[in-house]
Amino acid sequence: MQLSDFDFSLPKSLIAQKPTKNRIDSRLLVAQSPIIDTFFRNIGDFIQAGDLLVMNNTKVIPARLFGHKESGGKVEIMLERLLSKNQAVAMIRASRAPQIGSHIVLENKVLVTVQKKHEGFYTLDFATNSLLDLLNNIGHIPLPSYIDRADNAQDLSRYQTVFAQKDGAVAAPTAGLHFDEALLSELKKQGVNTAFVTLHVGAGTFQPVKVDNIEDHIMHSEYYEVPQKTVDKIKQTKKNGKRVIAVGTTAVRSLESAAKNSELKKTQAETDIFIYPGYEFKVADALITNFHLPKSSLLMLVSAFVGHQKMLQIYQHAINKKYRFFSYGDAMFLELI
Repeated sequence: MQLSDFDFSLPKSLIAQKPTKNRIDSRLLVAQSPIIDTFFRNIGDFIQAGDLLVMNNTKVIPARLFGHKESGGKVEIMLERLLSKNQAVAMIRASRAPQIGSHIVLENKVLVTVQKKHEGFYTLDFATNSLLDLLNNIGHIPLPSYIDRADNAQDLSRYQTVFAQKDGAVAAPTAGLHFDEALLSELKKQGVNTAFVTLHVGAGTFQPVKVDNIEDHIMHSEYYEVPQKTVDKIKQTKKNGKRVIAVGTTAVRSLESAAKNSELKKTQAETDIFIYPGYEFKVADALITNFHLPKSSLLMLVSAFVGHQKMLQIYQHAINKKYRFFSYGDAMFLELI
């Protein structure tokens, strides 16, 4: 398939710039026939007792830092991943690319040494014993570029799922943002089960595919974990004839990566799995996800899940009905074709 097959025209007014007042106030598109337009608070109407929600429990770190070169030029650092207690891989925005071996001075005067560069990413060494503590002190929430404002106090909690546990993501697993504690409690009472995976979402998740033939696209790599407890719950759910419902594309990618040899296994590894139309899903039966960027790998995953033509119909319906798009936008519930 060609990249142009995954393009669509989106009015800028539909790109959500802030979250809804309450998490469950987001709208929900249910891709049945005909399409159902409802609210996320009603997600339980479409999930049955015995179904299993698989969620990504990664935690967003304050991965955006500001500083200046020793020469005075302003610098913005966007971390991609943590390597150790004082090292990270990052993208750097500056009027002129920093030289290898040069220093960046952060807002709190901590020095950062530029060690090397590879494919647009820099390896940085921070003069601190705890990079995570540094980020929590002066870091900013790494809102995606299509949110045209600075981060604020509200983003500290709302660009984070209520079940976030493991530090490491530089972007939120956005499908999970719609759940609050009360809704999760209601679903539990309803007999819906939950399990967790971890995938530390990288900044590359927002990068558009740039090759005309999508099969030539090379995915960025991300760290993920699928624990044995989750594997056991999935196998029991399947045995009982119930559905495994992935909360977000990151949960799908984790599960499918851990089942790449047709058998789901406990896994801790890196994945660069690229899912596009023609892919045969091995684990997920249904998917809760947000509305994604044109020409993105995430849109291609959704297209693989429900079929290309149906994906286009769903997105056109969402635009016509003025759904809110992207990270702080609305959600949809999809079942595997």
